[in-house]
Amino acid sequence: MIPVPLLVCAMAAWCAVYLADTLLKSSVTHRISYESWLASRGLMVSPFHVRWQTTMFNRLFAYCARINPRALYLWFNSGLVFGIVAMLGSVVLLIKTLQQTLAQMTTDNPRIGSQQALQVVVPGFNLPTSQLAYFFIALLLSGVIHELGHAVAALREQVRVNGFGMFVFVLYPGAFVDLFTTHLNLITPTQQLRIFCAGVWHNFVLCLSAIAFLFLLPVLLFPMYSTGSGALVTDVVQGSAADGPRGLSVGDIVTGLEDCPVRGVEEWSSCLAHLSHTPQTGYCVPVSGLQPSWAHGRAFKRLDGTMDCCSNNSLTDLCFSYNKAQGKNTREREYACMPVRKMVTGTQTCHSDDDCAAHSHTASVCVTPSLENQTRFIRVTHPPNTHMLFVGYPPHLQYAVSLTNFVPRFGFLLLDLPVFLETFCKYVVSLSGALAVVNSVPCFALDGQWMLNALLEATLVTVVTDRQKRELIGFFLLLAGSALLAANVALGLWMVTAR
Repeated sequence: MIPVPLLVCAMAAWCAVYLADTLLKSSVTHRISYESWLASRGLMVSPFHVRWQTTMFNRLFAYCARINPRALYLWFNSGLVFGIVAMLGSVVLLIKTLQQTLAQMTTDNPRIGSQQALQVVVPGFNLPTSQLAYFFIALLLSGVIHELGHAVAALREQVRVNGFGMFVFVLYPGAFVDLFTTHLNLITPTQQLRIFCAGVWHNFVLCLSAIAFLFLLPVLLFPMYSTGSGALVTDVVQGSAADGPRGLSVGDIVTGLEDCPVRGVEEWSSCLAHLSHTPQTGYCVPVSGLQPSWAHGRAFKRLDGTMDCCSNNSLTDLCFSYNKAQGKNTREREYACMPVRKMVTGTQTCHSDDDCAAHSHTASVCVTPSLENQTRFIRVTHPPNTHMLFVGYPPHLQYAVSLTNFVPRFGFLLLDLPVFLETFCKYVVSLSGALAVVNSVPCFALDGQWMLNALLEATLVTVVTDRQKRELIGFFLLLAGSALLAANVALGLWMVTAR
């Protein structure tokens, strides 16, 4: 849920801004000077909305538009082609997303929701509040790059840019460019299409650049951080199964889960998934070690049908099961409550007694922790410390620990720097890609509206000579696209907040 303090602070801030603005504008002595101050700085204040506009970047935009005319011509023509393809692709993607949402509404299978390419993001529901800064900064960067594309493309087509600005609506930041409408209406539809497609084109390029940066991050950070030697612990949830004096600590390097080697975060996740879907690992213990004095308990059945033999609620003992020879070819399953750390420290893993016979010169048996269904016993290797012993559901261990692939080479380096760069790039990829898709949709008030109108004017002039008919065709296409986008947003919001 969205934290109440955040909502209270946001509402209080907006109420204070609106109250101050109203008082100053209604003041007889300060109204003129206040409005002059707002106009001189390009500020505009309205309920839950603050906008700032300036012409200070116009020279920069003009310089970018003159760098290399031939290269810019090829660049924005590529954007034109991408914009047309993206407009068609966005409609297909929205239709597919709507079908997946409707299918998810009729089933409880979580995999359908995780397969969706587009999802509505709601802070506090499917966006952690701890990562709001990443979200808003990446959103603002994506918006600025989007508008930069429009501004440079417009100046290249001899359309004047009145100014560039940024705004905050409630909590969401954004950017915009103010183009001179008269110049825009005088150029050809193809030129207009280059301008309108430039925004989504630059979002797509920014998305690709962030992906490339993510792949190159190990190379870029190689002088300061190493990879492939394990997964570095950057955070442990307090009170979780991984917390405690014999648990994991920030700065530990996890190198293995049972007999599954861990060289990074990907291996950590894959090992946990493997352990979740395979039978519990056993351990080779010498027969002489199975002594009756080791707190043998009387086995009893749990509600799920599995056996337990530890009835003293001990935090150091665990019920183990093993095959006890009865005759020539008969074996009976025995259960014993024994000290878990002493049983599994430095022992070979196994799945049957034959595995122990192949790796041990002494008579050994394969003992297996007797646990409830879906519960696993896992040894976590993090040298030079002793193994952390985990008993529970493997996903709980994954959620309790935050890890990174990057291990600092020097003690003064920050552990969180690679995590910050990775997380920020992932948000840029998601948000910039989402802006490219959403703005391509032929929908009212989005870039797709002007892209579609320009495309129809450029292609249907010889087929549909009546301008009003072309506008009518465009209106119905925009109406359909708007309905498709609205349906995705409405159902997406319901799925996120209602479940």
